[in-house]
Amino acid sequence: MAKQMRLTCYGRTKSRPEWEEALAGVNFDLFFAELAQELERFGITLEQGEDPGQVIEVKSYGDLLNAVRIASPSDGISNVCVGHVIGQSPRLDPHEDIRRAVNRIAFAPETVAPDTENRKVCHNCGCGC
Repeated sequence: MAKQMRLTCYGRTKSRPEWEEALAGVNFDLFFAELAQELERFGITLEQGEDPGQVIEVKSYGDLLNAVRIASPSDGISNVCVGHVIGQSPRLDPHEDIRRAVNRIAFAPETVAPDTENRKVCHNCGCGC
């Protein structure tokens, strides 16, 4: 059975035009299609979702990354933001950062720290929590 993942973009306000161009319209559609095709070769299905009802006010690049969410139910990841997955962005390139986050969850989900509310007391297993 193929692994199912979903990439969801929340609504955004006050975002810079160049960032909006990267996350909307034909530019994003082409990027998403390429990313989904790359993953398909490994038996991973990437679906595109939108949730315009959830709106993030974009005051910084970090806020922009918070508006893009990834889910991978088979890995126990329900809705984590790109910023949580990759940390600080080296080049502030939305497509590069989304690709890094999606690939990390696709191929190494165990390296993504759980959200604070889902963390368990460390039992010294070496997981880094």
